[in-house]
Amino acid sequence: MQYATEYTAVPSRPQFRRWTKVALMQEAEVVLRLVDEKEGRELNQQFRNKNYATNVLTFVYDDAEPLTGDIILCAPVISDEAQQQNKNLVAHYAHLTIHGLLHLQGHDHIEDSDAATMEQLEIQILTKLGFTNPYLEYGNANFV
Repeated sequence: MQYATEYTAVPSRPQFRRWTKVALMQEAEVVLRLVDEKEGRELNQQFRNKNYATNVLTFVYDDAEPLTGDIILCAPVISDEAQQQNKNLVAHYAHLTIHGLLHLQGHDHIEDSDAATMEQLEIQILTKLGFTNPYLEYGNANFV
């Protein structure tokens, strides 16, 4: 866990550790890094050619055993999203952490059917952790 942000309203190491343990379905070595907007934008530009900070980026190192990767969470983007979408900040962090961990394990949401599968897994994991469905709660579910 790396805190490279000036934001102080962020989850604790034990919270991130708990979410990670529940979301991982295989042995893995993962670095979670919380960043500010500048670093988030630079990484998104460098690796995705998009000149803005996004909420979560996942980097998978394919040739490694066990599964190895980095998950970048952009604190100001996550905070802004939670406020704009009227979401609980900790629940939003949990959701995006799990989302990144599922990407690390090979899931994606490019095709609608894959998105539905990934969302179902997110909901199952979040429910196990005591959080509500982030899609239905805020009226933006992409599946039936």
